[in-house]
Amino acid sequence: MQNTLEFSDLLRLIDERSTAFRAAVASAPDLDARVPTCPEWTLFDLAQHLGGGDRFWAAIVGAGPADAPPADAAAERAALAPPRERDALVAWLDESTQLLLGTLREAGPDAGCWAWWSGLQTPRTSGGVARHRVQETAVHTYDALLAAGAPQPLPVEVTLDGLEEFLFTCVATASAWPHKPTAFDFHAAEGRSWRLTVDGDGARTARLPTVTDGAGPDAPGVSAHATAGELILFLYDRVTADAIRIEGDAELFDLLRAWEPEQ
Repeated sequence: MQNTLEFSDLLRLIDERSTAFRAAVASAPDLDARVPTCPEWTLFDLAQHLGGGDRFWAAIVGAGPADAPPADAAAERAALAPPRERDALVAWLDESTQLLLGTLREAGPDAGCWAWWSGLQTPRTSGGVARHRVQETAVHTYDALLAAGAPQPLPVEVTLDGLEEFLFTCVATASAWPHKPTAFDFHAAEGRSWRLTVDGDGARTARLPTVTDGAGPDAPGVSAHATAGELILFLYDRVTADAIRIEGDAELFDLLRAWEPEQ
């Protein structure tokens, strides 16, 4: 059985990826540089988004169990005005991350809180928030490094948990799949595999014990093969299908991306 990362590891990785993000901001030639993977944003916009997200989730975890995010947290995020001077912006980002980490440590991994995801496969807890923030911070650090002209792959420790986290958090739903039932298999070169099943009961993901041969009655509609990092970047729309190997009906990924189920 593959285990997810311990809570202490999640906090460490949030801190490490946030540190790398700040380093990219500090070294970038221009904070107004466009982010190739988020073309509507500048690097400053990306920094505001990530730091604002840290503060937003700190408020959510701190508020405890709820049916909606705290109204003041949403209002504060909308009104954020981070400093535009580079050193001050880096300090603001550090303060944002430490606020999130401090709140998560105080709450512990099992404290309930609001979350936008369904709760079917990722719990609506501080631990679920921490696991998701690792991935969001890691992907946006990839974006920032790309914008700064120093692209780097996602760290292996992050990617080995990240593909499952995406499937458990961003995809799992009880909303009916509006197309013919099918399955998506994801095979990471590191030796881990998952199957996303979509049908009238919604979407759910299970770990696969072995790599299937893609034939027979249990065959998926489509399968994706690459490193875990490449698969994560593909799912987050950071790389195109050309960066991975796809077997089966590749158009199913278009349907999956276009699907907007209720969480």
